[in-house]
Amino acid sequence: MKNELESAALDQVFRAARTYVKYDSAELTDQSIEALYDLFKWGPTCVNSQPGRYVFVRSAEAKKRLLPAVFPGNAPKVESAAATVIAAYDSMFHEYLSELWTAYDATPMYRDNQKLREETAFRNGSLGAAYLILAARALGLDCGPMSGFDNAKVDAEFFPDGRFKSNFLINIGRGAPEGFYPRGKRLAFSEAARIL
Repeated sequence: MKNELESAALDQVFRAARTYVKYDSAELTDQSIEALYDLFKWGPTCVNSQPGRYVFVRSAEAKKRLLPAVFPGNAPKVESAAATVIAAYDSMFHEYLSELWTAYDATPMYRDNQKLREETAFRNGSLGAAYLILAARALGLDCGPMSGFDNAKVDAEFFPDGRFKSNFLINIGRGAPEGFYPRGKRLAFSEAARIL
């Protein structure tokens, strides 16, 4: 059995972590972004499909391309974040399965069933983006996931060939101390879960 993480680590990733809406001016280097990916890529996905695709919108020029698709109330969040990640998924992820999943040939199952392919890509792409948030927190970064944007505009601007589809955005950086709302209530176990 593996050892439980220290309480401070659990606090950083879950209990004390906040969703930030404002960030300080600290930059996010290429090396930091690559280290983040090299951590969260290990999260499990169905048949190791890894359909998540991530665009780290960091430069001022790239943010100018993204901002027209962001709802006005969310624009300041994007502007202040060190980077905004477009968490997307690859609708043709099955093309990589022969190298990613060697237990058996799963490629035909997805190649020949578009509905299953889309469901799997969306579900497991969402998992990948959640792993990104947890990994960012583990590495000392703050995050602010958001869905207040126009997916069609983002896809037209960043994924014009239609293969990748945006899911949600994640602002990352060093959160400003005043950059979050009061902590929201969490449902009790009895409200959200049951044991059978």
